[in-house]
Amino acid sequence: MHHAARFGMIIWFCLTFCISGQAQQPPPRPNLVYIMADDLGYGDLGCYGQTIIATPNLDRLAQQGLKLTSYYAGCTVCRPSRLSLWTGQHMGHTAIDSNAQYVFQPEDVTVAELLKQAGYATGGVGKWAMGGPGTTGHPNRNGFDFWMGYLDQSEAHNFYPTHLWLNDRSVPLAGNEIGDYPDGRGRVSSKRVTYSHDVITDSMLQFIRDQRQGPFLMHVHWTLPHANNEGGRVTGNGMEIPELGQFADKDWPEPEKGFAAMVTKLDQDVGRLIALLRELELDRNTLVIFTSDNGPHSEGGHKHEFFDSNGPLRGYKRDLYEGGVRTPTIAWWPGVIAPGTSNDQPLAAYDWLPTACELAGVEAPENIDGISYLPVLQGRKQPRQHDFLYWSYEKKRAVRMGNWKAVSANQGKKYELFDLSDDLGEQVDVSESHPLIVEQIREIAKQATGR
Repeated sequence: MHHAARFGMIIWFCLTFCISGQAQQPPPRPNLVYIMADDLGYGDLGCYGQTIIATPNLDRLAQQGLKLTSYYAGCTVCRPSRLSLWTGQHMGHTAIDSNAQYVFQPEDVTVAELLKQAGYATGGVGKWAMGGPGTTGHPNRNGFDFWMGYLDQSEAHNFYPTHLWLNDRSVPLAGNEIGDYPDGRGRVSSKRVTYSHDVITDSMLQFIRDQRQGPFLMHVHWTLPHANNEGGRVTGNGMEIPELGQFADKDWPEPEKGFAAMVTKLDQDVGRLIALLRELELDRNTLVIFTSDNGPHSEGGHKHEFFDSNGPLRGYKRDLYEGGVRTPTIAWWPGVIAPGTSNDQPLAAYDWLPTACELAGVEAPENIDGISYLPVLQGRKQPRQHDFLYWSYEKKRAVRMGNWKAVSANQGKKYELFDLSDDLGEQVDVSESHPLIVEQIREIAKQATGR
């Protein structure tokens, strides 16, 4: 090869190597968008095996980013799952492990508080579950400069409420009226005009436009595809959606048409978000995480089996088997996250707080259970990994230790044991042949709760 040509090749190689190396380094203080769908199952997205409902925008997100295939919710139901996410703690250390009422106290520290202190504009939309107006649990008192959505998670069952909350101000939704139904509990509308999800999504997009100078944190707690449980009891169909679209003529039960339309709308609005980030030229300075708060539901007339919403996993919402807590999760960050990649390292929603803190350049509290997964996002080996993941829900307990997963239905008195490396569906209980592993996990559960 001619010397000049060889020299040119070397220069090209060095430039390419340096540019690609730099591309893996996150820009300082990036914008952070964390999207948590509501009751979306591990098998509900095309990129996770869904074959009936198309999710092209989320599939494209996975093609351009990273699939986290062993990413877990903090719990298997709404309120404690969000509590775990916002505080970086697993169920052994949170105040509740069920949908029992809990109002944030002044001593509770949230990811939004920590990033606000670091100079981030902090916004959230959708479902809040930790306290309403006039309480210590209001989002504005827990780090969120901006909140638009529900302040009561039970009211969030209704997709056509009479109002939403903009910070501490009630905002009427035009045309919606609550019906007088004996079983409605004030959560079923007789007149449906304004769809709450659309108002919430528009508010989220406007926040990003307003804060384009950054840095900002946006928590998107969409209520799709949760059911209106009371609506299901009153009308037989709790899957509330303005239009069924392409599913209107399907030979399916009405709730299944509604569920499919909800997942489709969810996917379309992820597309709107990504398009806005590109339009504002924020895409290379913004990390987007998409996940769910727990496994799929069978409520409001919908059955999770209809679309195989838990995919290869066993169980669904309110279970601590994999189907109840393992969630479809995608991380997207052009220039930092290598496209078309996947990672099966066990991670949990309570890892978000320390990850966000590391990206924002602020110290995370010491009394948390989460570990920053920034190295995973960058395609590097994570120096520190979880010894175990822990969940509880009322009397149920579960521990994952490496590829071992143990589940108890009676407060840890007896555990089933599964080897996830060759039994992802948790079909074969091997507890009797591995008593030492069961005993080790029993001790871990005691350690996790301090009991």
